[in-house]
Formats: sequence, C-alpha cells, structure tokens
Amino acid sequence: LAFPNTYFANLESKGKFKNNDSVTSEVKLILDDNNSQEHNNVSDIEIFGASDVTELTWIQLLNAYSCTECGRCTSECPANLSGKKLSPRKIMMDTRDRLTEFSNKLRLNSKNFTGDGKKLLGDYISTEEIWACTSCNACVESCPIDIDPLSIIMSMRQYLVLEKSAAPSELNNMMNNIENNGAPWPFNQQDRTNWIN
Repeated sequence: LAFPNTYFANLESKGKFKNNDSVTSEVKLILDDNNSQEHNNVSDIEIFGASDVTELTWIQLLNAYSCTECGRCTSECPANLSGKKLSPRKIMMDTRDRLTEFSNKLRLNSKNFTGDGKKLLGDYISTEEIWACTSCNACVESCPIDIDPLSIIMSMRQYLVLEKSAAPSELNNMMNNIENNGAPWPFNQQDRTNWIN
C-alpha cells in the first residue's frame, strides 16, 4: 500500500491546516448580511472532527493501513522525546486496529450492526496523547511513505473542541480572550500599549 499512499499524499505546504468548509460558510453568513447562502437544514448538520474511524477520511484510513511500523515518526517526535505519552506510530497502529475491529464486526453483523460502543478516541487513543502533540510536522517529514499522523490528531482535536467543548483550560482561556478582546491576551486593545508608560 506504500505506492498508492505516496501517490495520494498531501502535496501542499507542510503545516498548512485545511479550513473547515462548513465553519467558513457559517462565518461568512454571520459577517455578510447580503450573503445569498441559506442555513443548512438540521438533517445536514456536519460532525466536526473525528472520534471514530467512520468519521476519518479515506486517505487517513489508507495511511493507517500503509504504515510499515518503522518508528521514524516516533523517534523524531519532540513530544515523545521529552517523555510525553504521544507516539505517532501508536496513533497509526491504533487507527488500523480500530478500523480492522470495526470492519470485522460490521461484516459479521451487517444487517443489525448499530455500533459496538467503542470509539477510537478514548478507547484506543487518549486525550492526553492528542494534546501532547505540538503540531510541528516532524512525524510527517520523517515518514518515508508520506503518512500523516498529524491529520488524525488534528481531526480528533477538532472533535474535542468543536463537538465536546473539551479543550484544555489554557486553550479555552485563549479562545475566550480572542472572542472578547480580539487577541489571545487578557486585556483590551486600548490597554495594550500601557506597558510603554
């Protein structure tokens, strides 16, 4: 699977995050009174991010199956090197294990399968691992077949923040400051130059 994975690899600049189209359209609706777009129906509501393999993209799942388990991503990961729980290789292995388990259960119980009560996030990958990532792209750069563990990590972070409101307190404080003050700092724009005096 290395060839198709490399063929379909992301060729955009490393570190460039994809905007969530549904969020972008909602922001445009809020900012532009003359916008001709209409709000989505309730049935069209999108789940932000991913908590299980059914919500990951096909390329993320192909990445999981293409991983050769060489461990270069983990050996280059600064979070792992500093003693944190994160291992990009484990993220890929856990994704593959969950996908295999889910597909086997789906195949055996195709008519009445409603899920097994497990999720990739929580049962296989902990939130501690997800938040330990510094988003530096070392794992992506070091992979010889262009596997992207960071995209799975970012999808799970999106799910935690946008669906569950389960971000770390530091991140919540920063987002509140951006919302209220237009900047990540806890003071108004008028007070920003007070340190000069």
